[in-house]
Amino acid sequence: MEKTTKLYALVNGKCPHCRRGDIFTGSLYGFNIQRTNEFCSHCGQRYEIEPGYFYASMYVSYAMNVAEMIAIGIATYVFSGGNLEFDSLWLYVGVIFSGCFILAPFNYRYSRVILLHWLSPKISYNAYYDQP
Repeated sequence: MEKTTKLYALVNGKCPHCRRGDIFTGSLYGFNIQRTNEFCSHCGQRYEIEPGYFYASMYVSYAMNVAEMIAIGIATYVFSGGNLEFDSLWLYVGVIFSGCFILAPFNYRYSRVILLHWLSPKISYNAYYDQP
């Protein structure tokens, strides 16, 4: 049996311990609201390893949001023909805040995935549980 890659687990929101169980219920975008599971359905790993653990994901989400705002601002500058006059201020504000609003569910999900996979020393991959 081939082991599940870390990239696959990151992109698909899989458990960092077994890389099989889902971290979230619901879809990223849609009417089925996404929620974080309490335990992995495959290996039983508890995701919130201590009370208030996911408050740390706010820092990850903040970094993602800043990077997205800068990228959207630069893209707006390029596509608007390099217009930086005061009259174009509301164009930048509207486009950047719209982009942040649209990317909020993405930031919620992947800030927690990054926290669990890369920034949690208490959770590590165990190939024993990486079996169907």
